[in-house]
Amino acid sequence: MTLILVIGTKRFSSWSLRPWLALKATGAPFEEVEIALRQPGTKAEILKWSAAGKVPVLIDDGHLVWDSLAICEYLAECFPAAGLWPDERSARAVARSVAAEMHAGFPVLRQQCPMDVLLDEALAEPSPELLAEIARVDALWSACRGHFGADGPFLFGRFTIADAMYAPVVTRFATYHLPLGPVAAAYRDAVLAWPALAEWIAAARD
Repeated sequence: MTLILVIGTKRFSSWSLRPWLALKATGAPFEEVEIALRQPGTKAEILKWSAAGKVPVLIDDGHLVWDSLAICEYLAECFPAAGLWPDERSARAVARSVAAEMHAGFPVLRQQCPMDVLLDEALAEPSPELLAEIARVDALWSACRGHFGADGPFLFGRFTIADAMYAPVVTRFATYHLPLGPVAAAYRDAVLAWPALAEWIAAARD
């Protein structure tokens, strides 16, 4: 199996970070191709790899998989021993639900707090709409930790795709100094301390 993951600029590309973390969790070797975003030639460069015109893209022996969540699901199938979803059915259902909610939701958080892992600037006055989405994230993280997180520091104990989907949100809570309750804040700190995410952020600085 020859894996190539095409990603966008590590400083900004939240969608690229998600499957990159999942792929790291499998332990499988892969080649990384990073395309500079926000440049005049960005679109043309991405189209060389995928007709969808977006990153990330996973290439497995010439076969393309695109979209962050689709790539993560593919990796879960290819590497079952990595345990990218919880083992227990009800926990797995909740993990898929919270991952899908992140994939499809939180538009205000995305718009008002775009990912920039090198930023350190408190948001002066969060809008009511943003505060509502912050509260929802806090509630999700706290509930998952309370119900399923006894065996480790992540949402379902060990690292799963749910954590990969929320990792860019973790960086936003840190870089914009967004408020969290104690359980969610402890989860944020655990994800920030995870070596794979630290590696991504260090590479973004280079």
